[in-house]
Amino acid sequence: MTRTWGGDVGGGAPAVTAGARPDEARRHNRAALLRRLHVAGPCTRATLATELGLNRSTIKAVVDGLAEAGVVTEAVPAQRNGAGRPSLMVLPEPEAAVVLAIDVRVEQVAMAMVGIGGQVLGRHSWNLHHRTRTPGEVITHIAESAQLLADELAVAARGAAVSVPGVVRRDDGFVHEAPNLGWRDVALGTRLAAVLRIPVQVANDAELGALAEHVRGEAHDVDDLVYISADRGVGGGVISGGRPLRGTRGYVGEIGHLVVRPGGRACYCGNNGCWETEVGEAALCRALGLPEDTPRGVVIAELRALAEAPFPAPSAGPLDEFAEWLATGLVTVVNVTAPDLVVLGDLLAALPPPIVDHVREQVHARSLVSRAVGGTRIETSPLGRDAKLVGAAELAFEPVLGAV
Repeated sequence: MTRTWGGDVGGGAPAVTAGARPDEARRHNRAALLRRLHVAGPCTRATLATELGLNRSTIKAVVDGLAEAGVVTEAVPAQRNGAGRPSLMVLPEPEAAVVLAIDVRVEQVAMAMVGIGGQVLGRHSWNLHHRTRTPGEVITHIAESAQLLADELAVAARGAAVSVPGVVRRDDGFVHEAPNLGWRDVALGTRLAAVLRIPVQVANDAELGALAEHVRGEAHDVDDLVYISADRGVGGGVISGGRPLRGTRGYVGEIGHLVVRPGGRACYCGNNGCWETEVGEAALCRALGLPEDTPRGVVIAELRALAEAPFPAPSAGPLDEFAEWLATGLVTVVNVTAPDLVVLGDLLAALPPPIVDHVREQVHARSLVSRAVGGTRIETSPLGRDAKLVGAAELAFEPVLGAV
């Protein structure tokens, strides 16, 4: 069974640089058109011409070339407007270009073969335990599972991308540290590329969560956003002016280590009172009156039960203190990054709506930047646990779409 990750993103493409050679212009136009179909879905040639700023003869030549190569097809739309000849819809062929998306989580690895348009062709996941969490075991299992998926679907991935909950060097996919996995100094990108025999990119999980929301989620119409990932730890992905903010060598987004409570709980990073010690998974378990090692499913069930029950005022609820620390950290994040939108992901996406409303109100009241822009939007992620997998697929597609 296949499905498509949702979300529509409009947008055109920059004009071809004056003086470009004809072959360069053709490649540029081809990549821009395919990117438009991949992100925003099927549309007519007329719509493509308007959105990409190209004349109809150029669009015809590009579409005809892609159709001849089996990358797109054209079909009569299901709904027709007017009495004239209907404009044909241009549709991407998902299996014309496929990538492998991998999400390495603390307790599980999820992977999917994804075709053009974001269509999931097949997926697989497995749980991680202490002995199966070592880099070597994870790499071996990824390689074996990728081959099984490829054989089952009769497709070959052109590239891969991996989401990791840690500090990742974007140049080569070197994982400097992934504390909750127990990893340090792992050449993940190089090692995976050697066994998969395709280009592999590796990125921090929160960065890929931000990419997913920007392309196919809550932030599809926003160019300045922050994605907050709360799992065992807390991380952040930032997109500024429509581009990811990565910092030196990609080491950016460790917002979970903002010190919000001096003298608070000890954090593995060496500080005390880091934000993730107050709003990470262990803190959420404490707030719910559960042991810190409570299984994820039980925590989610407790949050859902709270959401469905008559909810008390935040000042009287079980998540009162948790909400205050969440708001305190978000005030700093908003003041520093000035986003249009903050997306709460992972466990934070399961918070009861009254808690999210309270946090939103606190940030609007306490953040100078939020007041200046008329109230920064704070929303929960619609992508749920798939956010990092979606982001990994989009990262893998970036070079692939230009080479189809």
